[in-house]
Amino acid sequence: MFRRWLHAGIIFAGLLLITACGSAETPRYVPPADRVPLNADHAWPKNSFLVLGYHDVEDDAADQRYLSVRTSALNDQLAWLRDNGYHPISVQQIVDAHAGKIVLPEKAVLLTFDDGYSSFYTRVWPLLERYKFPALWAPVGSWVDAPANQPVDFGGLKTARDKFATWEMVREVSKSPLVEIGAHTWASHYGVQANPQGSKEPAVANRLYDKNTGQYETDAQYEARINADLDRVTKKITEVTGKAPRAWVWPYGAANGTTLKLARQHGYEMAFTLNPGLANAARLDDVPRILISDNPSLRNFASQVAQVREEQTMRVMHIDLDYVYDKDPVQQRKNIDKLIQRVYDMRITHVFLQAYADPEGDGNIRELYFPNRWLPMRADLFNFIAWQLQTRGGVNVYAWMPVLAFDLDDAVPRVAAWSPDSGRAAVDRQHYVRLSPWSPVARQRINDIYEDLARHASFHGILFHDDAMLTDFEDASPDALRAYQAAGFPASIAEIRRDPQTLERWTRFKSQALIDFTKQLTETVRAIRGPQVKTARNIYAMPVLDPASEAWFAQNLNDFLSTYDWTAPMAMPLMENVPPEQADAWLDSLVNRVARIPGALDKTVFELQARDWRKTGEHADISGEQLAHWMRQLKLSGAKNYGYYPDDFINDHPEMSAIRPTFSSYWYPQK
Repeated sequence: MFRRWLHAGIIFAGLLLITACGSAETPRYVPPADRVPLNADHAWPKNSFLVLGYHDVEDDAADQRYLSVRTSALNDQLAWLRDNGYHPISVQQIVDAHAGKIVLPEKAVLLTFDDGYSSFYTRVWPLLERYKFPALWAPVGSWVDAPANQPVDFGGLKTARDKFATWEMVREVSKSPLVEIGAHTWASHYGVQANPQGSKEPAVANRLYDKNTGQYETDAQYEARINADLDRVTKKITEVTGKAPRAWVWPYGAANGTTLKLARQHGYEMAFTLNPGLANAARLDDVPRILISDNPSLRNFASQVAQVREEQTMRVMHIDLDYVYDKDPVQQRKNIDKLIQRVYDMRITHVFLQAYADPEGDGNIRELYFPNRWLPMRADLFNFIAWQLQTRGGVNVYAWMPVLAFDLDDAVPRVAAWSPDSGRAAVDRQHYVRLSPWSPVARQRINDIYEDLARHASFHGILFHDDAMLTDFEDASPDALRAYQAAGFPASIAEIRRDPQTLERWTRFKSQALIDFTKQLTETVRAIRGPQVKTARNIYAMPVLDPASEAWFAQNLNDFLSTYDWTAPMAMPLMENVPPEQADAWLDSLVNRVARIPGALDKTVFELQARDWRKTGEHADISGEQLAHWMRQLKLSGAKNYGYYPDDFINDHPEMSAIRPTFSSYWYPQK
C-alpha cells in the first residue's frame, strides 16, 4: 500500500510547484535528424559480445521438443553473421578480455549449443569448420552417459539414445581448436516440486519441497545435492577431454547465487543464462543469450540479433496478494486463474507482486506470503503465484517488499520522530511505523527476511517499497543518534536543525544510509538467487519535482538513478492533492524533471494510481478511461515506461477494455 496522506507542509509546497506548472505542453515535433538514435546505431560498448543459444540441429523437421533448427537454417544464419560484420569469438578470447589481455572486436558473437545432441558432432561441427566459427558445446552428463540402445529420459520424454552424443564424440570434438566443452549439469536438467502447490521449477536453481514432510530442503541439503552434481560432471568432462570445464550453462537459463558460488569453487569462470541483452567480458557470472528456437526464418533471426541492444519497454501492474488470498482453497484457485488470465490478456511485461500481507491497509507488515524466521506466514503463496505469472502470464515478476515497515516484536527499535513542540522523541504513527535502519537488531532481522524470500521463491527483481523514507524530524531513536554522533553530527536533532548546512549534510547522510541498507539487502538476495536479480525502488513525487524536498523524505532522484536498475516515481496526482484539471500539467512536469538527466527516462517507470485514497468504497475507483488518459499524457510528455497500482482483477478495475490499447502495443488500436 502506498502512503495515503502527506505532511501538510509537503502538500503546501507541492501545490506551489503545481501552480507554476501551467498547462501541459503540447508535444513538439522533433525532426528526424534530432531524434534519439536507436542503440543499434551506436558503437558497441567495449568488450561486449552477443551470445546465441542453440540446441538440436536437424536436416528435416525442426522438432521443438528439442528446440531444434534445421541445418539449412543454421547455415544461412552463420552466413548472415559473416556477411553482416559479426566477428566470431571463442571462450578463450572472452577469458582473455576479462583479464585485460585483449579487447574484443566490435560485433563479437559466440555460438553455444546445449544438451549434448549428436547433431553437434554430425551437423554443427562441419559447419563450424567451414565458417571458422568457434562454439561452446555444453552437454548434460547423464544424457551423454546413457548406455547404448537405452532410451534417454529427456524431461519425461523417452528419447532414442542416438539422439544424444557419446563420450567418444565429446572427446574427438574437444580436440578441435574451435570447440570448448562446457557443463550443463550431470543430471539436474529437470523440474522439481518447489512449493506446496506442486510447481515444477528448475532443479539446479531451486530448493525441493517434500510434500510428504511439508518441508523445504535445508541449506546443507541443497548444497550437498548441487555439489554432488557439480563434482560428477566436472570430473567426467575433465577425464574425457583432458581439460577442466570453465563454462557453466544453466538449465532453462535459470540462475542461482548459491549454485554459482559452488560452481566457482569447482573452477567455473563464466555462467550462461537466457537473460536478454548483450554480454560483457567484465561480467562473466551473468552472461545473457538469445535463445534460437522455432526454426526462425532468416528475417526473424536477423531481427532478433539486430534488436538485442534495444531497451525493453516496461509496462507494470502492481498486484496485491491480499486480493488473491482466500481461506477457501477453491475460491483462492479461482482468484489465481482470474489473475493469470488477466495478466496474460493485458500483454504487459512486468508485475510488481506483493510478497507481504497488508489486509488492514495501514502499511504495517505483520504477515508474509513466504516462509521466514520472524513474522507469521499468512500463506505460502508468493512463489507459486510468481511462478504462475512467469510461466503462464509471460511476465517478469519483481518481489514487492517493504524495507523498514515490518511489525516485529516491541523490543526491536522503531524510527522515532523528534517533536519541536515537546522536545521529545516518539514513534510517529502518521507515517509508516518503521524499524530504525540504524538498529543492528532491526537490520539483521530485515536481512533475514530478505534471505528467506530468496531461498523460497523465484523472481526477476526486487521492488523496494515507499516505506524507505525519513522525515526531517526522523530518526531520533538512540541507535540513530549514536550513528549521527559517530559521523560528526551534533548529539540532537534540535541542534542539527539549527544550522542549514548541517541540516543539509544530515539529509544527505540519511539518504545514503537508506540506499546503503537497500544495497545490503540486494547483495543478500543476489547471493542466494543470483546476480541477475534486478532492483527497483519507489520514490515520492516531491523529491523528483523539488530536490530540496529530499529533507522531508531522505530520497534523492540522482542517487536512485545511479543505484537501482529502475527508479519508480509515484506519479499519483490525486494522492498529492493535485486538482484534477491540473493533473496533466503535473504529470508533464514530473516527466520533464526526470528528462533533464541524460538517460534517466530509460531507467524510470512512472507509477499511476488506479484508486483515489481520499475516497472510500467504489467511489475510490478511478475509471479506466481516466487511467488511459494519464498513460497517454505520460507518453506525450516523453515517458517510456509506466504502470499503475492497484489492480483489482476480481472486479475488473481498472477496466481492461479501456486501458489495454494504451497500456500494451499488442492491442493497439484494438480494444
